[in-house]
Amino acid sequence: MADFHQNGNIAQFHNLRQRPIEELVYEIETFAQTRKISLVLPSLYSELEGPALSNIIDELSQVSYLHRIIIGLDRADEDQFRRARDFFSRLPQDHVVLWNDSPRMKSYMARLEEMGLAPDEPGKGKNMWTCMGYMISCADTAVMALHDCDIVTYDREMLARLVYPVVNPNFRYQLSKGFYPRVGDGKLNGRVTRLLVSPLLIALKRVIGDRDYIDYLRAFRYPLSGEFALRTGLLPDLRIPSDWGLEIGVLSEVWRNSGRHTVCQVEIADAYDHKHQDESEGDAAAGLNRMSTDICKAIFRKLAADGTIFTANSFRALKATYYRVALDLLEFYDNDAKMNGLTLDRHREERTIELFAENIMVAGHTFLAKPNDAPFIPNWSRVNAADQGLVSELRSLVAADNAEFAPKPF
Repeated sequence: MADFHQNGNIAQFHNLRQRPIEELVYEIETFAQTRKISLVLPSLYSELEGPALSNIIDELSQVSYLHRIIIGLDRADEDQFRRARDFFSRLPQDHVVLWNDSPRMKSYMARLEEMGLAPDEPGKGKNMWTCMGYMISCADTAVMALHDCDIVTYDREMLARLVYPVVNPNFRYQLSKGFYPRVGDGKLNGRVTRLLVSPLLIALKRVIGDRDYIDYLRAFRYPLSGEFALRTGLLPDLRIPSDWGLEIGVLSEVWRNSGRHTVCQVEIADAYDHKHQDESEGDAAAGLNRMSTDICKAIFRKLAADGTIFTANSFRALKATYYRVALDLLEFYDNDAKMNGLTLDRHREERTIELFAENIMVAGHTFLAKPNDAPFIPNWSRVNAADQGLVSELRSLVAADNAEFAPKPF
């Protein structure tokens, strides 16, 4: 992907392979002396036993410019929390494991729920939100980076390229979004971006007309990537969804709060692979079935908030237009895969397009039935306004968990 194209909507930074990564890292180390960088790793306990995370920790152990690493640990009991602390203990940087299922954390979330401030459901959105609150309470970080814990092709160069645009004080960017080709095991991956988001945005433009927001989202080569970095001044006012609309939600919030000229995307890898979700055609609450519906709802709500009027006829037209566009793009992807010696199961992808088309209608009906439904987690400014002690209390309870549940020898 080494080109120099600029789309005019957001800045694009390419890997033109003219500069040694060591030079880039040296600059980041210099910037980090006055602009501290912290990394958030939202992790399920099961990922500690997977094929990716051990290598990620080995790579991160060699990163000298990180001020702190915050590991948000989900779906772990007490023994698993202890094991997790032992697993991450080889990190030389200051780090903390935030145990989302601890008794203290559950009590804290129960209090927030009574106040109408708690996330609606568990998952990556809630995990990220809690880690953001912890980082705000520390008040010593200028840049937050986040990436997933299931990247089997991980290399520390990814992180360096991701954080550079927002840690460089001579750049104005508030958010840096990673992009890369989704290729692995001889296959063309990235189904939800290729088969849902890209054709849906084209279809929306045809059905409802030009919208700055649509052009903004279309500018991202991989809008659903889980890798981004941002300046922490954005964190208190950042409202994020608790469902699969998380990545779209973050992009939408920064666009609303800061404008597109403060956003950039950066090429962070030549190839990228991680675990893949099942389509779950028979289960609307799981896999790509649930993901596609949540993403559609996130986009529809944002457009409605900007003044777009949707009707049942709008969604019927959108479904038909999307289906035609998606099939046209599928032919392009199929030809691209063949030219590059990759495989693509065209029959299966057409079935996935049919599933996504139905879910456009499901998301549309849900939106029309509950137009005021707000899936966003209250931002930390609101939490602080409700009770100024809640943010600092979060830091204290994380420290108490780590002090009480020290790793046991196994």
